[in-house]
Amino acid sequence: MKYGIVIFPPKRIQDFANSYRKRYDSHYALIPPHITLKYPFEADEEQIKKMAKELRRIAAETPPIPIKVTKFSSFYPTSNIIYLKVEPNDVLERLHEQLHSGLFAGKPEFVFVPHITIGRDLPGAEYADVYSQLKLQDVHFEETVDRFHLLYQLENGSWTVYETFIVGGKETV
Repeated sequence: MKYGIVIFPPKRIQDFANSYRKRYDSHYALIPPHITLKYPFEADEEQIKKMAKELRRIAAETPPIPIKVTKFSSFYPTSNIIYLKVEPNDVLERLHEQLHSGLFAGKPEFVFVPHITIGRDLPGAEYADVYSQLKLQDVHFEETVDRFHLLYQLENGSWTVYETFIVGGKETV
C-alpha cells in the first residue's frame, strides 16, 4: 500500500489555499491542502506498524511546528506547479530529516521546499497567466501546528489519514 506523511495547515490557511486549488489543482478532490514531509512510499502492514511506533517517538520529541506562509511561488521551469511558500525553519527541517533516516531511510526524491500546492497540470499559457497574477498578491499567515499525519492512498487515488501524531507530547504505545 502507498503511504505518505504530511502536515495539514490550520483551517484558515486551508480555506485560503482551497480558494485557488478548486480552480487550479487537479488533485483538489484527492487530498486537502498539505505540506509534504515524506513523499509517497510503499509499505506493508508489518512495516507500517513499526513506522507508526517510530513516528510516535519522533512526535513526542518534536516541538510545535511553526508555519509561516509568505508568498505564491512556482517550481517553474522544472514543473508548472504553483504553491504557497512555507518558510523553512529548524523544526520543519529536523522533522523532514528524521523522516528520511533510520527506519525511513531513503534519499528524498526532491530537495525539501516546504510548500502548499495550489495549482498543477496547468497548460503553459494558463500557468503563465495565473502565476503572473498570483505572484503580485500579498500573502502572510503565521500559525503553529501540533500534529502531523501518516496517510494512505485509496484505490480511487484519494488519501486518508491512517494515524495522527501529536507533537510535543508524551510518546504513546
